[in-house]
Order: sequence, then structure tokens, then C-alpha cells
Amino acid sequence: MGLQQTMKALADPIRREILNMLKGGRMSAGEIVDKFDVTGASISRHLSVLKEADLIRDFREGKFIFYELNASVLEEIMLWIAELRGGEDNV
Repeated sequence: MGLQQTMKALADPIRREILNMLKGGRMSAGEIVDKFDVTGASISRHLSVLKEADLIRDFREGKFIFYELNASVLEEIMLWIAELRGGEDNV
């Protein structure tokens, strides 16, 4: 995925909160929806944007869809940011 698409996905506070929630482990779509005061359709769209940016993965278990972080993309972003600021030595 491109950096531009990833940054666009990270720009929204609801999507950042979803990522923060998924730090604790996988969650079902219903569990995620229950944490927000917006429609299920809105959360579904946020999840789609995160998935398109490869920041999360989804998988089906029975009739439920679960989501989890894709840490490898987040690690790539962190490495890119570290390179921009000149590495760890230039804090």
C-alpha cells in the first residue's frame, strides 16, 4: 500500500481510535461498533478504509467478522518517520 493511502487512513480520529482499540487484540465488528456513537454503516466504512490501507486484517469465524492490527505496516511508517528525523540518535 502507498504511504499516501496509509496517511489518509490515519488522519481520521475514529480510525485512529479503532487502531488503538485493536492494540488489545482482535475484536468483532459488533464490538467495535458498540464503542462509538455513530452508525454501524459509518464504522463499516472506517474499517474498509483501514483495511484498504492494509492497517488491519479481517477474518471470518462463523457469522462474525473479526479485525486485528497489521503491525508490519505500522512498523514501516515508524521506520520512515525515524529516517525523516535522522534516525534514533537525533532526538
